[in-house]
Amino acid sequence: MPKAKEPRCSYCGRASSEVEGLVPSPDEKSYICTDCVNAIHDMILNYHEENGHGSKKSSKKLGMTLQQVPKPAAIKAFLDQYVIGQDDAKKYLSVAVYNHYKRLLQPDDGDVDIEKSNIILVGPTGTGKTLLAKTIARLLDVPFTIVDATVLTQAGYVGEDIESLLTRLLQAADYDVDRAQRGIVFIDEIDKIARKGDNPSITRDVSGEGVQQGLLKLLEGSIVNVPPQGGRKHPEQRMIPVDTKNILFICGGAFDGIEQKIAHRMNTHVVGYSTVSNRQRIDTKDFMRYVAPQDLKSFGLIPEIIGRLPILTHLEPLDRAALRRVLTEPKNAITRQYKKLFEMDGIELGFDDDALDLIVDKAIEYKLGARGLRSIVESIMVDAMYELPSQSVKKFAVTRDYARHKIEEAHFESVVN
Repeated sequence: MPKAKEPRCSYCGRASSEVEGLVPSPDEKSYICTDCVNAIHDMILNYHEENGHGSKKSSKKLGMTLQQVPKPAAIKAFLDQYVIGQDDAKKYLSVAVYNHYKRLLQPDDGDVDIEKSNIILVGPTGTGKTLLAKTIARLLDVPFTIVDATVLTQAGYVGEDIESLLTRLLQAADYDVDRAQRGIVFIDEIDKIARKGDNPSITRDVSGEGVQQGLLKLLEGSIVNVPPQGGRKHPEQRMIPVDTKNILFICGGAFDGIEQKIAHRMNTHVVGYSTVSNRQRIDTKDFMRYVAPQDLKSFGLIPEIIGRLPILTHLEPLDRAALRRVLTEPKNAITRQYKKLFEMDGIELGFDDDALDLIVDKAIEYKLGARGLRSIVESIMVDAMYELPSQSVKKFAVTRDYARHKIEEAHFESVVN
């Protein structure tokens, strides 16, 4: 019996064994290989670019349409699965990210150019600023990186240069410059680069005002020469030009002590007969909700930086109920993580409600926020994690008495205080 003829691509002539796959025509009399499909797709996109079809060009840049972009409500719903509370911050963040996508997809044929809305999150330690950033990174289809402002110094001094922020973004984009130029950078601990005095520095403020001045060109949008392997370790490397015009910057910081600045401003602005009624309306337990740009200026951020971070929102301090939910409700809740660790050793781990209440009480007592929950639980569980994998134990329950004993044994109070 004669051997069946191997189908071939009608465009390039290669056989099915020489390509990844063949797509048949409706009558199955002709075929086109996947390589030719990709080549034709690129030719069409290039045609749209050369002929000024803005929406098509934007779709190529992002690889998706506006209908495929998650809406702000969907982004917030995703954040709700991992972060407890902070509804205002989630809304601001969801809208900022959605508008960032819309900005990337805006047609080039209009007179209105949508400007990017960099955002700054202000809130006490342990309220979820970094967790919000890490969580939203799971959802995004653009390169995302989290960098720490505390390591930055003015150019020429020991530490990292400002451009190292974009080096991290390039790495997240696998050194695809086009993708990196559409990415999002979360700058953590932005409050640590506040200038050291109330007056503009007449000398070098190496890790304060000098860093803020260096950040200006990144935030507003300019072409920056980025060292792909880091700055000073490889001086011979070729620089990569990166345009920051379409990079969204999200900044977060605890701004410890800014409550006093807010309280002072609100008291000095209250005059006349309305003084008493205004003070009654002010929530003195949470001054952070009244944060305004002038408070950031009083804290030590220069006006130019504040102007390039137009969206300002706060994170509320977590109360007892919220901390209790943080322990058990999110998808990556602390107790779930420990249960999974024990489950991998064939041990069923459980936490009594009284033990969870004790952990929350200690976190409030030490004023550590949600971050402190992990430290407390770790001090309780370290002995069990050391001993139980070597024993034939199938179940283990953490009781209040056990938790209290382990906290006292770890001298946690003396460490915190």
